[in-house]
Amino acid sequence: MTDLHIISEQTVALPNTPYQARHFINGVAQDSADGRKSDRISPSHAVLVSQAGLGSDVETEAAIKAARAAFDDGRWSRLSGKARAAVLNKVADLIEANVEKLALIETLESGKPIAQARGECGGAADLWRYAASLARTSHGDSHNTLGSDILAVVLKEPIGVVSIITPWNFPFWILSQKLPFALAAGCTCVVKPSEVTPSTTAMLAEMLVDAGLPAGVCNIVLGYGNPVGSLMSTHADVDMVTFTGSTAVGKQITKSAGDTLKKVALELGGKNPQVIFPNCDLESAADAVTFGIYFNVGQCCNSSSRIIVHEDIADAFLARVVEMSGRVAFGNPLHPDTQVGAIVTSEHAAKIDGYVRAAVAAGAEVCIGGGALSVPGLGGQFYQPTVLRGVTADMAIAREEVFGPVLVVLTFRTLEEAIQLTNDATYGLSAGIWCDDIHTCLEFSRRAAAGTVWTNTWMDGFPEVAFGGVKQSGQGREIGSYGFDEFLEVKSLVMRVGRTRAPWVKKA
Repeated sequence: MTDLHIISEQTVALPNTPYQARHFINGVAQDSADGRKSDRISPSHAVLVSQAGLGSDVETEAAIKAARAAFDDGRWSRLSGKARAAVLNKVADLIEANVEKLALIETLESGKPIAQARGECGGAADLWRYAASLARTSHGDSHNTLGSDILAVVLKEPIGVVSIITPWNFPFWILSQKLPFALAAGCTCVVKPSEVTPSTTAMLAEMLVDAGLPAGVCNIVLGYGNPVGSLMSTHADVDMVTFTGSTAVGKQITKSAGDTLKKVALELGGKNPQVIFPNCDLESAADAVTFGIYFNVGQCCNSSSRIIVHEDIADAFLARVVEMSGRVAFGNPLHPDTQVGAIVTSEHAAKIDGYVRAAVAAGAEVCIGGGALSVPGLGGQFYQPTVLRGVTADMAIAREEVFGPVLVVLTFRTLEEAIQLTNDATYGLSAGIWCDDIHTCLEFSRRAAAGTVWTNTWMDGFPEVAFGGVKQSGQGREIGSYGFDEFLEVKSLVMRVGRTRAPWVKKA
């Protein structure tokens, strides 16, 4: 068994008191009407991190009503792009000024390393600034070739009230992939973060006020999917729902939203492959595979949880990944050198372990890991870096989203077989190929059923480049100009110049 690099000491202090996360409705932070709260215990340190309001129909109805009024009276939707951009840029400045505060609470609620949380919270400011640029540059089309007496323009207008439902694995980052783009388009919003990681979303409310966002334009309701998320998905005054989370919940939202024919954008699960050919930079590929499976403890929709390796190099490449796995720093999220932290809940840790045990029972071989990880002095919600070989394509662990630090290894002989294995999944979020032959890379990229394909890299992303999946990984796109367009409706305006319209009714 490879020795593991475990960090138990910490350099960042725990807060003295739990953060109090409150709803934010019509510009006012408030507790639940019935006073109910939920406690979040840190998965890494087993201490009370935060207490958050538990919303009901009362808070959700009030938030939707405020967003509807704010949209209809034009206090935001009719502002110039320049005015909206100014507010979004101020929010970006405030995010950067509060990175340490945001990162600490996100680390403690989610279990992710403090260095990663700093990068995500600080990096989110770039998403807000890019969205601000789109607010100023958005435009429609004109058609002046329809005849000398006709001028037509195609307008882009905000879709209306948007319900934004975000997950626990990247609370602030994914919020920033949605909210600033909806606001840039002129929409008003109701936001529900995960009840597991609510605090950074609640903390954003104060920044929105300080940046000058009008009351009612963005409202935040904390609590569970039922009733809060359910009402946000079905309410007649909501025009669109954007959701990131599990495929099962995404399907339910689509069904519920169908009764009012509201638009739905979904970013769901993935079972993302990296295909490894012999003629590539194998050291870089092994590093990318190691990063792709252990980043965020594998609790990432883009996790490369299966690799498809050419038979000629499978043993050597696998040995390289196993050796690198032992050098990844697992442990205390409050140490800046930690690369992989804790599993979000004990229930999820048990689910991950269940997948591993089932695969071993079906004939898979554990190359490293395969069980809980003990970190001295900390809670028990850590899991070892795990690599399984001898996996067949029909095993659940090769087809279903484990959402943990568990890598499965499949092999191939031909490009055709590699493509077949890549597309033999209900998901289609991301895929990658490592090969020095540009023709092979291009053919794979064009034929892989995935919303994003990386060649000779993994998980490089930019605010300008759209993100989303195909098949059961979702519908619609986030970020980039395509993600911005999700929040816009297209309206055609046809104008006749002069009294040139021919009468339809014949003269008497």
